[in-house]
Amino acid sequence: MTRFVTTHTLILGAGAAGMMAAAHAGPDTIVVDHAKKPGEKIRISGGGRCNFTNMHIGPECYLGGNPHFHKSALKRYTQWDFIELVDRHGIAWHEKTLGQLFCDDKATQIVDMLVHELKQADAELWLETEVGQVTQTDTGFATQLTRKGQAITVRSRNLVLATGSKSIPKMGATGLAFDIAKQFGLSVTDLRPALVPFTFDKGRFAPLSGLALPTRATAGDTTFEEATLFTHRGLSGPAILQISSYWREGQDIALDLLHGQDFITALKTLRRTEGKKALTTVLSRFLPPKLVDHLAQGAEIPGLDLTGKAGDLSDARISALHDALSNWRLKPTGTEGYRTAEVTLGGIDTGGLDSKTMMSKSVPGLYVIGEAADVTGWLGGFNFQWAWSSGWAAGQHIARG
Repeated sequence: MTRFVTTHTLILGAGAAGMMAAAHAGPDTIVVDHAKKPGEKIRISGGGRCNFTNMHIGPECYLGGNPHFHKSALKRYTQWDFIELVDRHGIAWHEKTLGQLFCDDKATQIVDMLVHELKQADAELWLETEVGQVTQTDTGFATQLTRKGQAITVRSRNLVLATGSKSIPKMGATGLAFDIAKQFGLSVTDLRPALVPFTFDKGRFAPLSGLALPTRATAGDTTFEEATLFTHRGLSGPAILQISSYWREGQDIALDLLHGQDFITALKTLRRTEGKKALTTVLSRFLPPKLVDHLAQGAEIPGLDLTGKAGDLSDARISALHDALSNWRLKPTGTEGYRTAEVTLGGIDTGGLDSKTMMSKSVPGLYVIGEAADVTGWLGGFNFQWAWSSGWAAGQHIARG
């Protein structure tokens, strides 16, 4: 027998954006999720400490079909607002490189904080709940749910799509939000894994697996200066994850292994002071010895010659070495896909959404927040801030309505 429930607002997804929206939407709100616990992506993020926002949030740190859409929500609910919430709950945090903020303790503190906030707002949290058919009614929406074996039809004035995207399917991520959006006539942009490692021919970098070094990584016209990590499958690390959002199949990427070092001047000095040493030994001053040995085999960078002694180097050869090591061109075979991607690039087309309220322009009461929308941030807390800001914007509008 089907149970019927009426509520003002039904939020699909108890992740970062969904719980944030529930905390602000007011009473008579139900948040549902298929998982046994809320906020699973929060729990595993930042190595278990949750990189919950960034000191340097700015509109340039986000990708999407409309480069202006995200500005309103991010301006009205900022990183400082979320930090104030974290402080109010007594959660200790620290800043790491590039303005990234992490909990001193466990990421579950953020989950507990959000659950507390939504319960304080008299919202209900339904876990282990599967979403079935969604239909539009004269007064809003009717959503078929199955909760612990019981069929439930929830009638709501508002419906919030906060189920995220396709990233990390082993955690239950699906394209549910996109299916519902299409059902109601909203467009969905092309989707692709983002913030994801690159793959190369099998075993290419296996001898270097586990090795990391600071680099400048470039895809197209976009460059990030962070660490690159060699893996059995290919390349990872912050610099690689960042440029993956800007890379397209078939394109080269470039790695500057020298990362701004004054290589030419320094090598000319070493040519004079340590001229009897092997060139590979001298280059280990600039690069990890394991990487130097790998490059010395000659297969990675065409024309790169690391034979001989440092004292035999001509100015022209030093310049050639600099050019080769600062512009290593590589063509990935692909990425590791949604299995390891931190986010999905693309989503529900923001051209059909109101940037101030996150509500559909064509379907009153239908809201799209978080990763379900075509807004993708950089690595380092930017996507969480979008979840907080977009969830807040939707919740505020619902509460006022």
